[in-house]
Amino acid sequence: MMEASEEIKDSEASDATEEEVTPPEVRCHEDVCSKEKPECELSETEKKKMMEASEEKGDVSAASNTTEEEENPPKETNSNCNHGDEDSPDCSTEAAAAQVSVETDQSREVTVTPQKPDGGPVVVEASNKNPATEKLERVRKWSISKYKCTRQALSEKLGRGSRTVDLDLEPRLELLKDDRQRYDHMAKLAQRLANQFAQFSFIQKTLGDTFNELSVKSKDLHVEFGMNAEAQRFLSKSTGILESAINSFTFDMNTLVNKTIEDTMINAKQYEAARIEYDAYRVDLEELNMGPRDTNTVPKLEQAQKTFQGQREKYEKVRDDLAVKVKLVEENRVKVLHNQLWLLHSAVAAHCISCHSFLEKNMQQAVEHLNMSSVDAPSWLEES
Repeated sequence: MMEASEEIKDSEASDATEEEVTPPEVRCHEDVCSKEKPECELSETEKKKMMEASEEKGDVSAASNTTEEEENPPKETNSNCNHGDEDSPDCSTEAAAAQVSVETDQSREVTVTPQKPDGGPVVVEASNKNPATEKLERVRKWSISKYKCTRQALSEKLGRGSRTVDLDLEPRLELLKDDRQRYDHMAKLAQRLANQFAQFSFIQKTLGDTFNELSVKSKDLHVEFGMNAEAQRFLSKSTGILESAINSFTFDMNTLVNKTIEDTMINAKQYEAARIEYDAYRVDLEELNMGPRDTNTVPKLEQAQKTFQGQREKYEKVRDDLAVKVKLVEENRVKVLHNQLWLLHSAVAAHCISCHSFLEKNMQQAVEHLNMSSVDAPSWLEES
């Protein structure tokens, strides 16, 4: 019993010494556990569950941060710029780069669909059209077309290629071209005649004025000079009227030749260009039809057929328009020439008739004057 009591006392004494030695550590551990909710009191399974929950929370927060960065990139640059004054140069360069990117994006053609009233997503569609590419494509097509037309024209001139002939329209065009040349030559001759008449009228007027002056100064030949002066003045006036009629005829002929028929000739040139282009694509289609059929040539054949059909419609439209215009020009030509030729003939006849009647009357007056003064005065030789 005594030994047991002594052992109990020794154990109590050791516990007391341990409590006196370790109280600061116990208090520190208690403080830490009270502040941080220590894991020492939890089991191993609970620790694992807490770790998994914290990892899931960390993944969710990282995903939310990435989505916020994708949706609001300008806000991140602003938030980075607010960390301190030391990062201000970097922030300014980033802002300038962002502004440049915004300006370059604004320079592109962007199609924005209107936002729905229920707050749906906005779809932004960028336009794929490039003006430089379109221009190069147009130049390429034009070059190919010109090459084909030049080849077709050269083959026709060398007698190697076939050409489309309109048996009704082309003879009428050839006749119209020949008429145009002849009418142009006639108008030039009429203009030369009008210029000659103008000079003739001016000379006649000047000669009449000279006769009039001499009739005043010469008392012995007053009647003779006066009659010739009147005749020349009348002829000058009548010639001026005829010159005006010829000038009117020349003006109308120039209008017919240089405007009406010339406009039709321009359309004929357009018709010829359309015909050459049509024949060029027709020859290409015939060559493709004569070649083998495979997977590579079938799309080309379909495209050539489509292009040929378009060129055929264009050719037929130009041909029909030109045929109508040629018919109208022929009718207009007949009407204009009918009126102008009759006017010119009437002017020439009136000029000739008026001159003839005046000269007859003038000759009768001259004969009467000669009969009245038939007795001449004696010569000074006879008097002497």
